[in-house]
Amino acid sequence: MKKIISVALVLVMVFAVSAFADGMPGGKKLIFTTGGAQGTYYGFGGVLAGKIGEKTSTTVTVITSGGSKANIEAMDDGDAQIGFVQSDVGAYAYKGTRLFDEKITNFSTVANLYMEQVQIVTLDPEIKTVADLKGKNVSVGAAGSGTYFNAVDALEAYGLDIDKDIQATYQSFGDSVEALQDGKIDAAFIVAGAPTTAVTSLATTKKVHLVGFDDEHVLKLIANSPYYSMNVIPKDYYGTDEDTVTVAVGAVVIALDDVSEADVYNFLYGIFENVDEITAAHAKGSELNLNFAASYTAVPYHKGAIKYFGEKGIKVAGK
Repeated sequence: MKKIISVALVLVMVFAVSAFADGMPGGKKLIFTTGGAQGTYYGFGGVLAGKIGEKTSTTVTVITSGGSKANIEAMDDGDAQIGFVQSDVGAYAYKGTRLFDEKITNFSTVANLYMEQVQIVTLDPEIKTVADLKGKNVSVGAAGSGTYFNAVDALEAYGLDIDKDIQATYQSFGDSVEALQDGKIDAAFIVAGAPTTAVTSLATTKKVHLVGFDDEHVLKLIANSPYYSMNVIPKDYYGTDEDTVTVAVGAVVIALDDVSEADVYNFLYGIFENVDEITAAHAKGSELNLNFAASYTAVPYHKGAIKYFGEKGIKVAGK
């Protein structure tokens, strides 16, 4: 009888271990606030959420949003626990500058996942450089968005003022693409990981052109705003005539400080232990890299991220 009980106990223990073999036990349900339905945040976020839920004890539900600023505000209001932000916008919130009148510091970094290119999209082949936007009708993202400030920075690097030198409109990525297709605007700033769904859709019916940056102005922009880095958008993404030089910011995942260590650990585990499967489902998976993920310095890392990266031999700064 004792032998039978012992065997039963062993089986129970094996089951308990195997049930939480991936990641940490005790995961809860997280709301993951991303971006617009035609943006990379939402599409890639859905792939990540599915894999995390499949491989760990944490369940992630993805919701659409107005982007970086809206995500920080949703988390601050308790409507989400984890979200995407542009690397520059995360810094603005933490310091209480630009988009934010006051500091918001109740969140921590989970990971820097991939680069978000500043894509200036047009159907007019005569608009070749940022300087050519002078006097044009240009969508600069939603009012007060991260994209808006990316547009401000890009235009300033070329000596242009967003209020004086262009006719600015404030539209989402999807609305910008529709306005381009209907001839209502001349160009649109779309800051998202390329290839971006909204631009890909446009390229199926129209000849898309991307406005490039020259080296001199890229260096000037980076000197003024070190959140940026030089980046190249391959010509095969949208069928453009040539590769396009631009600048980019990081796509960072943040979590509220009170999200459990297990959930943030599982978020990272679900991603970085399954990169091949994620890459097969979404092109952005090919950019996932542990060292890049641990490279964001503007906001300290969450305790769950410190644990995960520590196990990989990577030290990140926490609070």
